[in-house]
Amino acid sequence: MNWISNYVRPTINSLFSRREVPENLWTKCDECGTMLFHRELSENLNVCSNCDHHMPITARARFGTLFDGGIFTEVEVPAPLSDPLHFKDQKKYPDRMKAAIKQTGEKEAMLVAEGEIMRTPVVAACQDFSFMAGSMGMYVGNAIIAAAERAVATKRPLILFSAAGGARMQEGILSLMQMPRTTVAVEMLKEAGLPYIVVLTHPTTGGVTASYAMLGDVHIAEPNALICFAGPRVIEQTIREKLPEGFQRAEYLLDHGMLDRVTHRKQMKEELVTIIRMMMKQPPAVMADLPAPVEKAETDSKPAENAE
Repeated sequence: MNWISNYVRPTINSLFSRREVPENLWTKCDECGTMLFHRELSENLNVCSNCDHHMPITARARFGTLFDGGIFTEVEVPAPLSDPLHFKDQKKYPDRMKAAIKQTGEKEAMLVAEGEIMRTPVVAACQDFSFMAGSMGMYVGNAIIAAAERAVATKRPLILFSAAGGARMQEGILSLMQMPRTTVAVEMLKEAGLPYIVVLTHPTTGGVTASYAMLGDVHIAEPNALICFAGPRVIEQTIREKLPEGFQRAEYLLDHGMLDRVTHRKQMKEELVTIIRMMMKQPPAVMADLPAPVEKAETDSKPAENAE
C-alpha cells in the first residue's frame, strides 16, 4: 500500500480543491451587462436593478407575483393533435416539443389561470416566450378560447399577457387559423360586457399582434417592449430606409396612439386592478392586505351619559 498516494495526496486535494459554484446563481443583464444575483433578480420581478431593463419572466413566475399570495387555479385547456402535419425540419416536431417541455417544465406556450388580484376575481392567460418563443399554435388558440369561456361563465374580466415570436411554423396553416378563432373568443367577452385587457410584453410580434394582442379594450405595455408584425430589420431591408429611433418600441407606439399605457412591472398589479374596477363599476380596491372596511350600523339610541 502506497500511503502517500492513497491517503496523503487525496486528503490534500480535498482540502485545497475549489468548490463548484452553480451556474444559475448569476444572470447577466442583456441591456447593461450587469451581473445580477438570482435571488435579488427574482425579488425585483426580473427587472434589472441597475438599468431598469425588463428581462423575460415565465408565465408561472408572473402569476406567482400577480395573484394574491401567489395562489391561483389553472384552467383546463383541451389538448390538440400532437403533430397534425408530421412536420420535420432539423428535428421532428414531437422532438422539439419534448425538448421545450423538459427545458421549461410547462406543457405548452400559454398558461391560463383564475384567482384574485387584490381581492378582485379575474381570469388571466399568459404566454411563455421560453417555450418555443411563445409561438401561437393550436394549443394557444384553445387556451384563449378556454380563458374566454371561463371568464364568461364566472363573469370575470380577462387579462392576457402576450409574448410571442408569431405563429408556429410546425403547424402551418393550422396555426394561422388561430387568428380568427381567438378573434371570436374576444368577441364573446365583448358580447358579455366583460373587460378584456392586454398586457404586451417583450417581444410581441407576428400573427399574435395581428389578432388577439391588439383587440383589447385597454392595451398596456411593459417599458421598451418590441411590439410589431414584421420586425424593424425586415422593414428596413424592404423600404431601404433608416427607421426612426425607438421604432416599434412601447414608448414609440404610446406616442403614436397604438397603446393606452406603458407601465413598469412593479406597478402593473395596481394598474390592472384600478382599470378593472373602473370598467366593472366597482369601488376602489383595498391597497393593503387588510379586511375590507365595514360600515358601522346606524342606531337611534343615544350614547349613555357618564354616571357621576
